[in-house]
Amino acid sequence: MNSEAKALPAPQILVVDDDADLSRHVADYLGVNGYVVHTAANATDMERVMGEQSIELVVLDVMLPGESGLDICRRLADGRGPAVIILSAMGDEVDRIVGLELGADDYLAKPSNPRELLARVRAVLRRREAAPSGKKTERVHEFLGFRLDVARRQLKAPSGVVVLLTPGEFSLLTAFLDHPGRILSRDTLVELVRGYDADVFDRAIDVQISRLRRKLHAHSDVELIRTVRGAGYICELGPRRQ
Repeated sequence: MNSEAKALPAPQILVVDDDADLSRHVADYLGVNGYVVHTAANATDMERVMGEQSIELVVLDVMLPGESGLDICRRLADGRGPAVIILSAMGDEVDRIVGLELGADDYLAKPSNPRELLARVRAVLRRREAAPSGKKTERVHEFLGFRLDVARRQLKAPSGVVVLLTPGEFSLLTAFLDHPGRILSRDTLVELVRGYDADVFDRAIDVQISRLRRKLHAHSDVELIRTVRGAGYICELGPRRQ
């Protein structure tokens, strides 16, 4: 192997937030963790940076002067643009739901823990890299009237409402739907969800599944995930896949 081979260029990230101090703090943290980070205070600044740089991911605040973060997210999702992580005000669930519906790859409550933001950035970029030709995978699961869009990490209930899932809950649901009719032990689930970039550990599996069940049951009376005593869990219903 040629030891002088050039390393791949670091991914470029754009942080769009009108809070200059917060924006710089996020940029510095992501920068020391291997990314090239640019900042913008509004949509105009964002367009300028994106015209000059090859941005792979945008960390996007919702509350911006002029064009809102949600409107920007809608525009970015319409084309083959960068991935988007929405920053939403703490407790503002409506912004999170709308952001996901508009095509954001992930969302994070604001103020956010820098380490959690870093983990989300890494996960989104890994998913993008794994998709053919840099495009998002089109894999979709349909089951019990629900619709799980794997690329957008979005679950829609039969009513059309977006069901908010934690990264761990999303990854567990994806694992179950990828293996319908198969009994999955806790150890197997831990190994499977690692491949979906989830922070799930054996001791937390039961709690995560319990929460996931409650969220599903809030929109459907049919039980999807059944406990098999002494063996693990099974997804009872094979989904119809597109």
